[in-house]
Amino acid sequence: MTFQQELRSWMSPTAITTSPAPEVGVKAPSSSKLLMPNANGKPTVVLFLRHCGCPFAEKSFKDLRNYANKNKDVNFVAVSHSDLEATEKWVIAVGGEWEAKVIVDSDRETYAQWGLGVSSAWHVLSPWSMYSVYKLGKQDGIWNKPTESGSRWQTSGSFAVDGNGVVKWARISKTADDLPDFREALNSIGFGI
Repeated sequence: MTFQQELRSWMSPTAITTSPAPEVGVKAPSSSKLLMPNANGKPTVVLFLRHCGCPFAEKSFKDLRNYANKNKDVNFVAVSHSDLEATEKWVIAVGGEWEAKVIVDSDRETYAQWGLGVSSAWHVLSPWSMYSVYKLGKQDGIWNKPTESGSRWQTSGSFAVDGNGVVKWARISKTADDLPDFREALNSIGFGI
């Protein structure tokens, strides 16, 4: 990782046209990268990550991975907008995929299909988000990691989609530290814990 790579993560990404986020009860967007419904007919929990290196992305991914290990009848997918090399390094650094699948969407087309665009400075740098970074580090040992690729301004979000491709739960992060509750996601598709 170079200083230039880290600096690039603070620059606003190229603008792309963002669709409205899919609402509960409608068909989920589908693409070659993220096919909905999946060929195996299982429900799916999707996590769109902030940049690889973000402590909130790491916490969310680890939570997703833990639920994936306990719920084999559900697909768990994390989508990264960092490039393939940076994503693979980051996944290894945070402990591997296990039962979750990681998809790389460095052009952010899938993010845009699911209504996830560029956030504001307040979204990323609010005092509450900054304090949450510190708190997450102290409580869980999760700190910022190098950001080799991706943008700190990309909004994250999570969705639960049933086996027919219908959105049953949606959570667009209001701030960088707004983490999903995957128990809610699983409850919405009939896999209550």
